[in-house]
Amino acid sequence: MEKVSVGFVGVGLMGHGMAKNILEKGFPLTILAHRRREAAEDLRARGAQEAASARELAEKCDIVVLCVTGSAQVEAIVNGPAGLVSAGRPILVCDCSTSDPSSTIRLAAEFAGKGMALVDAPLSRTPKEAQAGTLDVMAGGEMEHFERVRPVLETFAQKIVHTGPAGSGHTMKLLNNFISLGYAAIYSEALALGAKAGLTPQVFDSVISGGRMDCGFYQTFFKYVLERDRDAHKFTLGNALKDLSYLSAFANATGSSNPMGAAARNSFALAVGTGHAEDYVPMLSDVIAGLNGISLAGSGS
Repeated sequence: MEKVSVGFVGVGLMGHGMAKNILEKGFPLTILAHRRREAAEDLRARGAQEAASARELAEKCDIVVLCVTGSAQVEAIVNGPAGLVSAGRPILVCDCSTSDPSSTIRLAAEFAGKGMALVDAPLSRTPKEAQAGTLDVMAGGEMEHFERVRPVLETFAQKIVHTGPAGSGHTMKLLNNFISLGYAAIYSEALALGAKAGLTPQVFDSVISGGRMDCGFYQTFFKYVLERDRDAHKFTLGNALKDLSYLSAFANATGSSNPMGAAARNSFALAVGTGHAEDYVPMLSDVIAGLNGISLAGSGS
């Protein structure tokens, strides 16, 4: 059986590995790249075609995967000049970005009126797992659309959960990131408080690692804290703030109190506001330490 033609927008830190795996599993792939020419050229060398616009991508492909920063970028790709919608074809759009659920729900309704379909399929894990094809995916959308895109998702994901209707995947992603980024804020403050009392990150880790409070996120966070590995968790503080801002908007829209989310968001807003938007999430520990007049780098080593 001939495999569907796949389009891909956003071959960045996560997208490059995802697109590579789609190609390696035998799907014809056309990409739309802007900034990362190195990634685009690598994919072209592997057999990908390249489109000049989102409209051209939609004209050539049956399923289009988006892996961009957020809703503003998604909406521009979909409805902007020479956007996906302008092709007038009944394509399925799979949004793997971390987007605002309210935007996702609205786009899904618009698509239904145009004979198109939308599945929101945000990701969990890191670029390392994107390259390995072992990401986690939470996918929202009608079951027939989810089943249609599942073979593509299976090329780069090891765990795929159908969360419900359109928008539910992005909602679940915000909750997932709320938990992980909340941990990042807690780790950072705990390390600073510990350092004030003479407890080094190494001592902190010797207690937490392997215990009940250990987890995969803790391990990548502390790979930076202990080893100064900048690439341990390649997710920027600016993107983290964006996601927590989406969470805040969602809480406001549903009339829900979200005091812990507000506290976590404030930590990241502080980091971004002091010039650290392009630093990665574990580096929040350095920002909080610095504001307390201490340094975690090299302590106890």
